[in-house]
Amino acid sequence: MEGFLIILAIAAVVIVFSSIKQVEEYERGVLFSFGKFSKILNPGWNLVLPVIQSYRKVDVRTKAVDVPEQDAITKDNVSIRINAVIYYNIFDASKAILAVQDYYYAVGQLAQTTMRNAVGAVTLDELLSEREKISENICKVIDEASDPWGIKVENVELKDIRLPDEMQRVIAKVAEAEREKQAVITKSIGEIEASKNLAEAASTMASCPGALHLRTLSTINDISSDQSNTIIFAVPIEVLQAFGNGNVSGQDIVDKITRKK
Repeated sequence: MEGFLIILAIAAVVIVFSSIKQVEEYERGVLFSFGKFSKILNPGWNLVLPVIQSYRKVDVRTKAVDVPEQDAITKDNVSIRINAVIYYNIFDASKAILAVQDYYYAVGQLAQTTMRNAVGAVTLDELLSEREKISENICKVIDEASDPWGIKVENVELKDIRLPDEMQRVIAKVAEAEREKQAVITKSIGEIEASKNLAEAASTMASCPGALHLRTLSTINDISSDQSNTIIFAVPIEVLQAFGNGNVSGQDIVDKITRKK
């Protein structure tokens, strides 16, 4: 009798220890009793009776789903390839187990179809220029569709948009033409500003006689800084006459200077 009780006690201890299930902090447990949903197991040690009860763990951390590259056609009939990444977490572990067979696979498939539909509703220019807005729309649609599964979609990011080779060449030509146009516009604006400044400078010099002489002296000073430069002045005869006496003509002075050289 005593031996039977010892065996029974040992069996009870084994059953108790085997019934203790540990749920991590980032997990939730879905408990079933006789095959029916019973409750959610919180992090820590939980008692799950063998045979009678069973449970499944659900990771509630944020998950990243890489949506495979998809073929899609834009609203203006341009064929592209696009892929994305989805970030989501589970806010209700019981729904993730009871409402959908494989929530990970279901979210991926939902993301693929939603992404193709979103691309088909916009033109290529809108897809390239409003990527963030389109990502938000895809996120909203997936979040609403996956809400009955206990899933909260946090964000959707379009990773890469691949265009056909001929379309890439067309876009490159358009971009090059746009840059050339901007260069011509910028150059013309600079020429207009320069002409305005030159006109203003000419007007200032014309209204102030000494300004032109100062500008001339400044130019001479700049040229004379290089010894290889030769400066030739056209000096009026009257100026040369000022250096001689009254009996010597300006032409004589020029002849003397020429003979000395």
